[in-house]
Amino acid sequence: MRRRPAPAPPAGPGLGALTPDQRLRRLELTVTRRLDGLLHGQHRGLLPGPGSEAAGSREYRPGEDEVRRMDWAVTARTAVPHVREVDADRELTTWLLVDASPSMEFGTAELDKRELAVAAVAAVGFLTAGTGNRLGAQVLGPTGLRRFPARGGRTHLLGLLRALLDAPRAGERPGADGPPGAGGRPTVPVGSAPPALAEALAAVQRVAHRRGLVVLVSDFLDDLPDDPAAAAAWEPALRRLAARHQVLAVEVTDPREWELPDVGLITLTDPETGRRREVWTGDPGLRQRFADAAAAQRDQVRQLLRRCGAAHLALRTDRDWAADIVRHVYAQRRLAAAPVGAVRGGAA
Repeated sequence: MRRRPAPAPPAGPGLGALTPDQRLRRLELTVTRRLDGLLHGQHRGLLPGPGSEAAGSREYRPGEDEVRRMDWAVTARTAVPHVREVDADRELTTWLLVDASPSMEFGTAELDKRELAVAAVAAVGFLTAGTGNRLGAQVLGPTGLRRFPARGGRTHLLGLLRALLDAPRAGERPGADGPPGAGGRPTVPVGSAPPALAEALAAVQRVAHRRGLVVLVSDFLDDLPDDPAAAAAWEPALRRLAARHQVLAVEVTDPREWELPDVGLITLTDPETGRRREVWTGDPGLRQRFADAAAAQRDQVRQLLRRCGAAHLALRTDRDWAADIVRHVYAQRRLAAAPVGAVRGGAA
């Protein structure tokens, strides 16, 4: 007699259905179990690179070492070319700029874009946590820009994540002081027009005095020019940040921003302006034009980030964000370990 297969266990609740503390616990477990288990090593930086602490010298390897790292004192003493070796900086200050504008409240998968942004912040926070490391944030919301000073420790990181989860959404009345222990304070009076992405980037530059890591989490839909070759309003500010800091741009998107399903007549609402428009999705030509325009828009964002010198990490609400982060870190590690000549040859 054929035995029936056992029924599958019911799926757990989505992240949006959990309480803030349960969501924080799930995010922490995901980062520590999945990312921490896959990204071995003491220094698991999202953007690995050279350090500044001297660690001795070794013989020069033609074609692999940069001439600017030559140790001329040892070279003159031994008559053999030597290069300086450095250790990675052990103290890192990370500044986060998190876009919590109304366009980030959209989502058709288990997570919406804002919750995926919180997951990305959790990954950055737990991966860069360490003795002496500090984490600060600027949150760009509908009520203004909220600043969280750079501090270390798990309590500070959990307070920041809780504040992001509890942040008021469009149309909600914000609390006076925010969640207890969050430490954030508004830098723009409530009721005034929220700052644009360019202003928020300039605010990060004013507080990020030491060289470090700047992580920008957004959908990058703010002030995109109609001409793909033109510069965005936030491009000059991002260029200035990338000239001094390592910059990681985390692009958050949803599948419905890439293509329209055939579901008949729907009403589309712009979350930023509130404008509405009825669209007949049964038209295959319309769906194709939408997909082409969405792909062109995302390619425009990639080109802008590349011109600014920022590393690009694309996350989608319908994909495994932990796996995407792991792939990005491994790609950055291979890029950092490759000889300069090989990297330039591959880029060409």
